Amino acid sequence: MKKPALAIALAGSFALTACQSSSDPNVQARNAEFGCIAGTVGGAIVGGLIGSTIGGGTGQVIGTAVGLGGGSFLGNRLACR
Repeated sequence: MKKPALAIALAGSFALTACQSSSDPNVQARNAEFGCIAGTVGGAIVGGLIGSTIGGGTGQVIGTAVGLGGGSFLGNRLACR
């Protein structure tokens, strides 16, 4: 795996590990909002990494862009129920 891709994957996994639970409704609301944001960002990271493996040159750029958009959409839909 390339170093930039590994750095992005590690940053995404660290961002997603900060979730916690609490009985306070204010904390729960903030955690739900964080989970929604983390799902969107995590989906974009994973989608971008998958999209970057497709094609070469301009096709790779387009694949990365489509992966970013699709991954962020799916991550948002899964995390923001």
